[in-house]
Amino acid sequence: MTARKSTSERILETADRLFYGQGTAVGVDTLAAEAGISKRTLYNHYPSKDALIEAYLTRRIRLIPTSDKPPAQQILDDFDRLERAFAWEGFRGCAFVNAVAELKDPKHAANAIALRFKEVRRQWFRALLVRAGVADPDGLSLQLLLLVDGAIAAALVRKDPTVARAARDAARVLLEAAGADVPG
Repeated sequence: MTARKSTSERILETADRLFYGQGTAVGVDTLAAEAGISKRTLYNHYPSKDALIEAYLTRRIRLIPTSDKPPAQQILDDFDRLERAFAWEGFRGCAFVNAVAELKDPKHAANAIALRFKEVRRQWFRALLVRAGVADPDGLSLQLLLLVDGAIAAALVRKDPTVARAARDAARVLLEAAGADVPG
């Protein structure tokens, strides 16, 4: 028997689906109706739409697991994962960048959350690069992050998930140039 989801979790799942699929401009009336609750219930759980947007974005921050594979292989595998994500029919780019662009307010909490998300990814790259023994893990981790962001934008514009392969190839060149042990 599966546990019933809390109202708060149902609201967040609905917000995730609607905000990612249609943008943060989706109204609270639509959110409440889609979640099967009243607006009052929504506001009891999230005191404002901004608070719900913050919760939606925070919920999307997930650590990327590491494995026993060589560090360079894990980095290259991440680009393969991106290609699979780009191929998903509902792919709409980066939820964090989308929210920042849609909200157009540099003081909105979404900006700090987006920066935190990007920094989590950069730190994941950095930790792997340290393990790989590269000379400048800070610089290379930022370059890899830029490749990821560029691939996301290109996949969104081109509607072609294989752009992740070009980014992967560029990552391979960077890793090799940095002296990382890159698998065949």
